Amino acid sequence: MEERLEKEKKESRKLLSIVVPCLNEEAALPLFFEETQKVLVTLREQYRYEMIFVDDGSKDGTLQVLRALAEKQQEVRYLSFSRNFGKEAAMYAGMEHAKGDYVVIMDADLQDPPALLPQMLQALEEEGYDSVATRRVSRQGEPPIRSFFARMFYKIINRMSDVDIMDGARDYRMMRRVMVDAILSMGEYNRFSKGIFGWVGYSTKWLPYENVQRVAGETKWSFWKLFAYSIEGIVAFSTVPLSIATVMGLFFCALSFFMVLVVIGKTLLFGDPVGGWPSLACMILFVGGVQLFCLGIMGKYLSKTYLETKKRPKYLLRETEKERRR
Repeated sequence: MEERLEKEKKESRKLLSIVVPCLNEEAALPLFFEETQKVLVTLREQYRYEMIFVDDGSKDGTLQVLRALAEKQQEVRYLSFSRNFGKEAAMYAGMEHAKGDYVVIMDADLQDPPALLPQMLQALEEEGYDSVATRRVSRQGEPPIRSFFARMFYKIINRMSDVDIMDGARDYRMMRRVMVDAILSMGEYNRFSKGIFGWVGYSTKWLPYENVQRVAGETKWSFWKLFAYSIEGIVAFSTVPLSIATVMGLFFCALSFFMVLVVIGKTLLFGDPVGGWPSLACMILFVGGVQLFCLGIMGKYLSKTYLETKKRPKYLLRETEKERRR
């Protein structure tokens, strides 16, 4: 009787799902697991938990570490992709397989402090928020040029898009099941989660914290990868670039008409022959460059439409902990 009551008590506790995307995090994973367990131990009386690690096609020993963790602890689950599909696909897969009443996304490098988990749970349980998100209030340790472009990206996308994206926002956030289901219902192939989190709405509390350096390994985000990712975000949540192409076209049409009038007036009034071939060549090259730029903008949107119509899966699984436990 006592055992049954104890079991019912355990099952009545809400389930917390921790989703951890991993790419070549062999060195960081043991440290992350140890630090996270220190926090989860303090929450065991109130919550059940599961940890879902998503191996995004790692080339090092990440999968071997995850296998060992899954064998060691029943609450640990993992998904291993057939190749690298990207962090967006890894986050989607983790949320899709999460069973929790609350779902939190964390990086494995400890740049997302596990110590904030109790504070996040408190905000959801006691303050009535649907989501608790984190943002860095400083970029200490980052190269200045990278920090500058990051700040500029947030300013640009917030002006171009109706979706509000907080400067310094991290993917580290805890959500209620209703918000997770809303995010999963957005089945688009080209995903930009920072924008999706804002687009679905729901009340969100922001937790600021100082930047934390990764505990081991190297960052997977080079400057050019971040630049490409920012372009993806702008294209995914704004059509302003298409409007810019239209405005530039109208501007150069008006400019060319004005210049024709200037040449005609100059010829009639002063009888000057039409000259300036070097400047004309420069203008042709400049206008040609603008045309190619505008075509590139349209091509970017067209390519996204093309990829969406293919209906390809966002990821493919090679292995999970279920196969290992059979």
